[in-house]
Amino acid sequence: MSIRNPLYTNPKPCKHLADYKLKNGLSGFNSLQNYLKTNPNGKSSVKKHSAEIPRCNFCNGYQGRLYLCLICSSISCSIHCVSHTESENGHDIAVDIERSELYCVVCCDQVYDPDFDKIVMLKHIMDLPRNRNGIDEAGGVMRRSSKRRRLLSGQQLDLKNSKLLMSMRDQRAKSCYPLGLRGLNNLGNTCFMNSVLQAFLHAPPFRNHFLSDQHNHEVCRKKSSDRLCLPCDIDVIFSAAFSGDRTPYSPAQFLYSWWQHSANLASYEQQDAHEFLISVLDGIHEKEGKARNHIKDNGDCQCIAHRVFSGLLRSDVTCMSCGFTSTTYDPCLDISLNLDTVNCSSTDSPNKSIKHNENTDVSTLLGCLDLFTRPEKLGSDQKFFCENCQERQDSLKQMSIKRLPLVLCLHIKRFEHSSIRKMSRKIDRYLQFPFCLDMNPYLSSSVVRNRFGNRIFSFEGDDLDTSAEFEIFAVVTHSGMLDAGHYVTYLRLKKQWYKCDDAWVTEVDEGVVRASQCYMLFYVQKMLYYKENEDSSSQPVPSQSDPFLTISGC
Repeated sequence: MSIRNPLYTNPKPCKHLADYKLKNGLSGFNSLQNYLKTNPNGKSSVKKHSAEIPRCNFCNGYQGRLYLCLICSSISCSIHCVSHTESENGHDIAVDIERSELYCVVCCDQVYDPDFDKIVMLKHIMDLPRNRNGIDEAGGVMRRSSKRRRLLSGQQLDLKNSKLLMSMRDQRAKSCYPLGLRGLNNLGNTCFMNSVLQAFLHAPPFRNHFLSDQHNHEVCRKKSSDRLCLPCDIDVIFSAAFSGDRTPYSPAQFLYSWWQHSANLASYEQQDAHEFLISVLDGIHEKEGKARNHIKDNGDCQCIAHRVFSGLLRSDVTCMSCGFTSTTYDPCLDISLNLDTVNCSSTDSPNKSIKHNENTDVSTLLGCLDLFTRPEKLGSDQKFFCENCQERQDSLKQMSIKRLPLVLCLHIKRFEHSSIRKMSRKIDRYLQFPFCLDMNPYLSSSVVRNRFGNRIFSFEGDDLDTSAEFEIFAVVTHSGMLDAGHYVTYLRLKKQWYKCDDAWVTEVDEGVVRASQCYMLFYVQKMLYYKENEDSSSQPVPSQSDPFLTISGC
């Protein structure tokens, strides 16, 4: 584990939480502590009356998310919590009853507060089981209850010891969970960040680079006076995630570091997860490019961001008059796909409860890839200057993939922006996606051969030793509206799916993942995926220098 950088502190709360604490202090937090209950899995919930089922004061409903107002203790469902805030001025902060997390109704997202966090942790310690001698038992770590009472009465919590106790207790309850599976606290509209970080943590080649000390934050900071190093802060997150501690981690240090690299996105407003992904990879490339020469003789960058995520796209523009073709190549860190709205169905969604309409028809990922590599005629305002004709001509443009990356990130374009109507909207269409993906039909060699009726038998790049078969390992989903949505990540580890919803990590069935509204899909080359899963035993983090060495969890 790393030593916290003194330059970083916890993020400032959202404005509405700050206003609440300024007016009410910690009285609402402290009074809530008596109603916090810890289940055997170490999760907290709010139960004011154990015999009663909490219900919404507006609709009397009890299903879905329920929120307890910290001002008046009114309970509202996710639909009516806004109505309560609108009718009661200043009642902006509530607590998610099921998850014991602060929720800002105005921001429509969880918010993080260290004072509230301490109160929840105190309750965790108070609820630890004791034996007949009055000693707390936590996986071999024991401390006397009298000492605990003195500790709690002064509310001087030793966070290191509490995390040790909770992690050992949590490991017993979740011993089957793979190493590195750890929740991330929402720091205030930061679910977009948490969802992508979970994918980073479990992208095999990317993860192995950091766990094998290819970028060690302690060594880096000794060599450089620059305290704002994005790869260093990512290394800290990897150390925390793979430490064995199961308590949710707060990536505040990383958030501030990212803000320094992406000043235009530095705010507590909800951001786009795809933009965050690209900005982080660009930040890693920028930092590692300055530190050392990462350019190969063929011009390819060898920084870890490009080694893992970078591919090469081929663009062919063909003159419709003479047939002359101009070919260009562009590197890419991901591939953005339009939803295929032509070859769609409304009968195959795994969620049978959904009533199909124009927004819930089914598209397929293969259809989106076909659309991406399909020739399209450029408009009259995009006429191509033909070197053969020496004038601008109508033309056809066709995209294909020249080189595949080790980790393939497919971004589904769910947000439409109309410059004419001056409005944006979200596309809620369901997308079918395979867990095993064959990218051979979309490679330049296949696309160009198909264009010429398969008459070309040899093709540049045919000798490249690159696998085109991929296995899925992460799905980032977006639910809700364009301006008030929520990101969640599903991880596929050792043939089991896990839902990472900020601080909460739970096992889910395959059907839940297939029915989700995917926004980004992460695939890894099949060879690396099966190498990762061939050993299910627990192994320590290796010290070898091979960044692609497999690290197996417990």
